[in-house]
Amino acid sequence: MKIKKTIISLILLIMIISISNISTAMTHYQTVATPTGIVTASALNVRQGPGTNYKIVTMVYKNEYIRIFAQIGDWYVIQTDKDYIGMVSKSYVRLIYPTGGTSTNQSGVSTNTGTNTSETNSNGLTQDEQETFDLINAQRTSAGLAALKVDSELQKVARAKAQDMVDKNYFSHTSPTYGSPFDMMKSFGIKYKAAGENIAGNSSNSGAVKAWMNSEGHKANILSNNYNYTGLAVVSSPKYGKIYVQMFIGK
Repeated sequence: MKIKKTIISLILLIMIISISNISTAMTHYQTVATPTGIVTASALNVRQGPGTNYKIVTMVYKNEYIRIFAQIGDWYVIQTDKDYIGMVSKSYVRLIYPTGGTSTNQSGVSTNTGTNTSETNSNGLTQDEQETFDLINAQRTSAGLAALKVDSELQKVARAKAQDMVDKNYFSHTSPTYGSPFDMMKSFGIKYKAAGENIAGNSSNSGAVKAWMNSEGHKANILSNNYNYTGLAVVSSPKYGKIYVQMFIGK
């Protein structure tokens, strides 16, 4: 009987020590002001825990997008595009903040989330559109270009085109309803010096931007110095998950 009590006491002691260790670790947990980051290192190890002594899960590469869940010390808890979960050093990740959004302290930790959970934000963009817009501008600023601005009238054109693609079940720059992107802009009264259009079907915002950046023609539109305004639409699609239409103009 004494042996059983001793064993139970040891088990309880181990559990108390374990809980104590977990509580100590959790004190380092911090929320992050934005869920999106871009990798700045040429190649970055994703590890099982917050330190170089933990095993490597996978790797992410420069200009690759990652979803950030939290910060533990100098490490971020992240998810990659291929759905790996792990931790990376925050020194090699640049956080992407929504335009006109959250204020943060010097550690990049949220002091006032200011998250808009309604359908649209102050720019008139939905959450999906805002995130995609921010990812696009992150690519431009990384290349030394000025960020694009949202043109409210062009935004209406992009949404009309995206919805038309879903309703008419087609995937093409030429719409059976509106014609070419340039014909469509003209019919909506959009004036420009230069214009272009990117379209995509994807299940995630980062996936759509990544696909564009891996395509020479789409990447050229995103990184063109001829454009300074955009309209960007993200519409739910039963076929692709989401349909993306980004229209560019230079004024």
